Amino acid sequence: MPQKHLRFALFGNAFQARKSVAIQHITDILKAHGAEVLIDRPYYEFLVRDQHLDIWHTDVFDGEDFTADFAVSLGGDGTFRGAHDLSRFGVSVVGVPGTIDNDIVCTDYTIGFDTAANTAVECIDRLRDTMQSHERCSVVEVMGRHAGYLALYVGVAVGATAVLVPEHQYDFEKHVAEKIRAARLGGKTNFMIVVAEGAASAMDVGKEIKEHLGLDPRVTILGHIQRGGSPTAKDRVLATRMGYEAVRVLAEGMTNRVICVRDDQIVNVDIDEGLAMKKTLNAEEFEVMTVMTGV
Repeated sequence: MPQKHLRFALFGNAFQARKSVAIQHITDILKAHGAEVLIDRPYYEFLVRDQHLDIWHTDVFDGEDFTADFAVSLGGDGTFRGAHDLSRFGVSVVGVPGTIDNDIVCTDYTIGFDTAANTAVECIDRLRDTMQSHERCSVVEVMGRHAGYLALYVGVAVGATAVLVPEHQYDFEKHVAEKIRAARLGGKTNFMIVVAEGAASAMDVGKEIKEHLGLDPRVTILGHIQRGGSPTAKDRVLATRMGYEAVRVLAEGMTNRVICVRDDQIVNVDIDEGLAMKKTLNAEEFEVMTVMTGV
C-alpha cells in the first residue's frame, strides 16, 4: 500500500527545503539539528517563491497538481504574514514561533531560543578558562538580529561584566568602561563583555576597550554556531506541545492563529492581534544584570 501523505504544507525560515510530509518522517523532525530543521533530500518537494505574495508554492505533488488543506508556518513575523496571505487562497494556516531571537511579540518563548542560549553559554564558559588563567578581557558577539533577548539571557547566565543590547543606545563609557572599572575595583582581573549583534560591532567594542582602557581584549563572534546542534530538552518538549496545539486548532476548523507560550501555558491568538502586540526586554532580568554588573 502506498504511503499516505497528509495534505498540508510546512514552510518558514527554519526550513532549508520545503516538502510534502509523509507520516513516518514527521517524528524524525524532533531530533533534528538545533534551530535549523534539516530534511533529507529524497523526501522533499522544492517550493518556488512567489515574489508578489512573499510566500512559497509548488506545482507538483506526487505527479499531480499540488493541493494543501492546511499550512503550518514555522518562523517569525515575516513568515506569519506570508501565512496570512496564503489563507486568502482557502488554506487554513497556523503559525508556530521558531526563532533563536525570541522576538515574536505575542509569545513568551520561541522554539530554538533555549538551544541557542545553551550553545552560547557553553562557548563562553570555554573562553572563560583562558580569560581567568591569562587575566584577559573577552568580547563575545551573540546573535539576536534587532533584539537583545538572547544576549541578556546569556549575559545573566555567564555573569558577564557588561551586556550590550539594541534596546538601549550604545554608550561605551557608560555601558562598558564604567562596568570594567567597577569590576576592577571589586578585585576582578578578567572581564566578559556580551554584545548583541544589533547593538554594536564586537570588533569595534574591542578596539575601544584597547584604546581607552589599555586592555588587550580578544573578540569572538559566535555566529551561526548558535543555530545548530542537538536541541535541548526544553526546546523539544515545547515544540511538541506547540505542534500538538497547532494540529488541534486546525482540526477544529480555525485559521490565522499563532501558537503561543504564556506563563508556561500553550494558547493561540489571532495572527493580526499577535503581530500588533508590543514586546520588551524582561524587566527583572535587566534589573538583575544591572545590579550584578555594579553600575
